[in-house]
Amino acid sequence: MVVTSRSASSTTSRREHKIHLRRPHAKQQAFIDSSKKRRIIRAGRRGGKTTGIAIACVYEFLKCRRVLYGAPTGDQIAKFWAEVKSSLREPLDAGIFIKNETFHTIEMPGTDMRIRAKTCWNADTLRGDYADFLVLDEWQLMAEDTWEQVGAPMLLDNNGDAVFIYTPPSLHSRSVSKANDPMHAAKHFKRAQQDPRYDTFHFTSHDNPHISTEALEEITGDMTALSYRQEVLAEDVEEAPGALWTRETIEASRISRAPDSLIRIVVGVDPPGGATECGIVAAGIALCKCKGSEETHGFILADDSLRDSPDKWAARVVSTYNRLDADKVLGESNFGGDMVANTIRTVEPEIRYEDVHASRGKAVRAEPMAALFEQGKVHLVGEFPALESELTGWEPGRGQKSPNRLDAMVWALTSLMKQRRTISMALIE
Repeated sequence: MVVTSRSASSTTSRREHKIHLRRPHAKQQAFIDSSKKRRIIRAGRRGGKTTGIAIACVYEFLKCRRVLYGAPTGDQIAKFWAEVKSSLREPLDAGIFIKNETFHTIEMPGTDMRIRAKTCWNADTLRGDYADFLVLDEWQLMAEDTWEQVGAPMLLDNNGDAVFIYTPPSLHSRSVSKANDPMHAAKHFKRAQQDPRYDTFHFTSHDNPHISTEALEEITGDMTALSYRQEVLAEDVEEAPGALWTRETIEASRISRAPDSLIRIVVGVDPPGGATECGIVAAGIALCKCKGSEETHGFILADDSLRDSPDKWAARVVSTYNRLDADKVLGESNFGGDMVANTIRTVEPEIRYEDVHASRGKAVRAEPMAALFEQGKVHLVGEFPALESELTGWEPGRGQKSPNRLDAMVWALTSLMKQRRTISMALIE
């Protein structure tokens, strides 16, 4: 493929400038050639999805279209941007196209023909532009409203096309997602398979002929079986084989509203370690009639976990405590000593707070709570996609660090269930 420009020494002579595109592998070629208005690509790490979509974007740009590529972080757009610049280097050097490194744009002066790489986590960070061809890469990490509120409307002027790209999120990558539902990309893919507007594509890391098989084998040797299925084979796994909770158990536990007769409510707090979330989960207990007798059941009332500064997550804890009229806040003291209590009390000095200390391993503490779910004695009041994803994705037998939402829930339920017999007997008497 070539573009032409007039020579500086003559008004009649023209010089050809080549476009240097890589040769796509078969899986890349399939989504590049698709004519559907909507495409969604599920691919393994290093499977070639970013290189492939860079080729597709250059093709669309050369059709005089306005192309917008979005990914959550600057590091994630770097590979795409390097591929695009390399492909267009001759016409860029000749001044046919103008490049702006600050805004990551390449355009034809005097026209709407443009290609841009932009960081975007959510609707707000994507705003302020429009496109004929929109790509949302690492879609599993973005907030769902990125597409619904901004992405779809920006295509209206010219009936534009959209491409969604994702790798099924491992438990680690889910912790950095901006999505309310870490499985939203997987659900999108499943819906797209039944939607005639869409083409769906799936390929693994092994489908890329340009990566070293030896290096791939070396990397996979350090991965869990679940991470291998998600990040290399690009499988959407709804629950880990060794998880204590299953989707079936969680669905069976779900109810639409909590009983009015909650006896006690607590807020469990699992403090963030480094850049992770602060787990903030509230639970309550109530006496419920079951097979002619009364027994104490637990109820998960709220998951208000967030990733933010200490003053912000402390304010969230206090807000949850006040909104639910909770009896107590429970904070893990293993990490940070009195840090949790002191941080929360800077927001609300009079809050009722108790330190909890882990004398046993997390799997040992979590197993009895999982058993109570299986016995139908703990209920999720509504839907908590991020928490549910952690419950079904954590494999304690593989030495994984338990995630923060799960830990906060276990702290809350453990405290409540320790008191259930005492409370039940006192009320019955």
